[in-house]
Parts: sequence; C-alpha cells; structure tokens
Amino acid sequence: MALVTLIGEKLAKKNLEFIYIGPLSECRNCKLKNVCFNLKPYRRYKIANVRDKKHSCNIHEGNVIAIEVEEQPIETTIEKRHTLGSIVRVEKKNCDNIECEYYDICTNEALQKNKTYKIVKIHESIKCPKGLKLNRAEVIE
Repeated sequence: MALVTLIGEKLAKKNLEFIYIGPLSECRNCKLKNVCFNLKPYRRYKIANVRDKKHSCNIHEGNVIAIEVEEQPIETTIEKRHTLGSIVRVEKKNCDNIECEYYDICTNEALQKNKTYKIVKIHESIKCPKGLKLNRAEVIE
C-alpha cells in the first residue's frame, strides 16, 4: 500500500529512492507537516507515483509536490546461521569501525531495539574485520 507524502518538486521522480531522516524543527508551524512527517525515520522509500498537487514550502527550493511512496526493506547484516524467511531479532551492531564498507548497514538506524523482522533476501557474505560471520540481507517488519 502506497503512502502519500510531500517532497521537493525537483526530487519528485518516479522510482527515485530516498531515506527519510525525520522532521525538521523549521516545519513545526507548517499546516502540511503531518503529510510530510508521516514516514518512519531512517527508512528507505521508493517513489511509486508523482501526483499533480503542488504546495509552497519554505524549506525546499520551489514547491513541494504530493507523491506516493512504498516502504523498502531494511538493508542490514544478519548472522550466517539465519535463513531466508526466518523471523529474527536484528539489532544494529555495536561497531566503531567507521571505515568499514559495511558500517552503515551494520549500524542501520532503521532497526528498532527488541523488534523482530522477517528475512526477505540474503545477499553476499560479509568480510567483517571483527571476524563476525555475517551476510548482507534485507528484512521487513
């Protein structure tokens, strides 16, 4: 099911993906903030449809436009013992190696503590500098 939100008209292109970081304090008095801020922080979304309705905005250059978005799976790392379709508790890893190419997905802010996720895709094996046996994977709530 697609969600409706607003985005800067220059960014409003079908199939564009973006990560919603969260609300801006500058928008607290805007009458449209509930439409802009109805997404989950740190989640990746894909634009499914661009609507015609435009609104003025003090933040974006030009106007904002209504779009329909689809929430995308969370990209993270899982222990190799987990299999496709499993329901697992995946939490961001406690890692301080910010130079590792997998740091962003191992410490993905979209993962919620004490929540379970379903593994929907398993990608390649990760060569973890800490020696953890991990696979890159996609999970959904």
